[in-house]
Amino acid sequence: MSASSAARRPVEAMLGLSIREVSQALRDGKVSATELCRKCINQIQRTRYLNAYITIAEETAMEQAERADKRFHTGKALGPLDGIPFSVKDNFCTENIKTTCASNMLKGYVPPFSATVVQKLLDQGAVLVGKTNLDEFAMGAGSTDGAFGPVRNPWSYAAPYREQSAEDPDSDWTITGGSSGGSAAAVASLSSFLALGSDTGGSTRNPGSLCGVVALKPSYGLLSRHGLIPLVNSMDVPGIMTRSVHDAATVLRILQGRDERDSTTVQAPNTPPSLPEHFDMREICVGIPKEYHAPGLSEDTLAQWSRMADIFEKAGARVKEVSLPHTPYSIVCYHVLCCCEVASNMARFDGLEYGHRSAVDSSTDAMYATTRHEGFNNVVRRRILSGNYFLLKSNYERYFVKAQQMRRLIAEDFKKVFSSGIDVLLTPTTLSDAARYSDFITEDNRTRSAQEDVFTQPVNMAGLPAITVPTALSQRGLPIGLQLIGQTLQDWKLLTVAHWMEKQLHFPMIQFHRDSNEREQRRSIRDRTHTVGS
Repeated sequence: MSASSAARRPVEAMLGLSIREVSQALRDGKVSATELCRKCINQIQRTRYLNAYITIAEETAMEQAERADKRFHTGKALGPLDGIPFSVKDNFCTENIKTTCASNMLKGYVPPFSATVVQKLLDQGAVLVGKTNLDEFAMGAGSTDGAFGPVRNPWSYAAPYREQSAEDPDSDWTITGGSSGGSAAAVASLSSFLALGSDTGGSTRNPGSLCGVVALKPSYGLLSRHGLIPLVNSMDVPGIMTRSVHDAATVLRILQGRDERDSTTVQAPNTPPSLPEHFDMREICVGIPKEYHAPGLSEDTLAQWSRMADIFEKAGARVKEVSLPHTPYSIVCYHVLCCCEVASNMARFDGLEYGHRSAVDSSTDAMYATTRHEGFNNVVRRRILSGNYFLLKSNYERYFVKAQQMRRLIAEDFKKVFSSGIDVLLTPTTLSDAARYSDFITEDNRTRSAQEDVFTQPVNMAGLPAITVPTALSQRGLPIGLQLIGQTLQDWKLLTVAHWMEKQLHFPMIQFHRDSNEREQRRSIRDRTHTVGS
């Protein structure tokens, strides 16, 4: 390494940098990939109380980082992600690394291949540091219902929240949102520069908003689903979580495109080499859907929504109220279709080929039934039962067919609005900032999901791209994000507007409250009840 260690920038400071900045530091020799990887793994250990990771891939990560250093030494870096630590939601298959979906059904399962999006990152030299926690099989909106316990929001331990809370951090912490809460917490807590999540009805945008990170849900088909353990095949999309819009665009450029192993993928459209640093907002028309003034919308969120609309208007953009009349029916429609596809997808977990198998062997039927009872939690079992009920011959037309018809109407609403000259829609991402865990668990999973996904799931049913951008801190000191929705396969235009929006907001970097952080860390090490494996 050409630069002396004394001249190097402290690696701790680099954990909060953007991918673009740290990539340049790696090329300039200000830090090595192995040092950066080690610091990220140390940060994972320091923040174990967040329960963001299920598996820490320390050994393989260090090997990958060493190979990256060799490339840097020889001047043969692979690209902007070479040597960059990243994490992956634990429902993406990873070769020779456990993939559990946070479920006892897949505890200990090690796939023989990696998901396409994971492999593309590895092929670019990115360093996989771990697999992140989630709701079991991605069924939830809080990252509280997995077999490895709930994920804690890093902002629960940040100065703005802790300094106004007199309670013990062990009882007064907030949720991350879900189901990709572990990925959001990994990026927000500075243990990973980017993370992959899955987005079926808002599962990256919801935790992205609550944890103060950028979360992109690309157009359906732009990213391969091969190797993503499916929840709802017709809505699942790999999501990208980063600390800046520019970073999300960098990752999208690498991941997008056709995959012969996923017939739903499409050819990526031609895009400029990078996002423009200067953009004339007078060319843009921003739509404000009146139906998104939903019951329960907090004053803080409404204020930020109005403030951002004003910023767009003052910059010369046309801001116009629009109507998406079938929005009030979307959450019910989503629930029916979700349960129907869950019932189909979960049928493969029967104890016969892989995953958990019950010790009951009196008959195949008994083994099959007991395996599923032991392997799935109540949330998964209820969705399977609901889906099978909706698909009964006597109910098929009444529920499934009507839901599909409503889905078409919801998609047509978006199409009409965009054909009227609207470029992007500006909406809230969630009703409010993050709920306290103790309050969140007082309601059942179905009710919580209906509340948390109200603004996000229509996008999945229409196959549109959407992104949440951290906007401000609430009066409680917790992040609030706003959502931008774009037209199908116009992800780059969406990112361009989001990049401009981000530069107007100056969202603060997380600063942990040292005393509560260290106290909680000591308690978590003492009381931790499950093992994080290598």
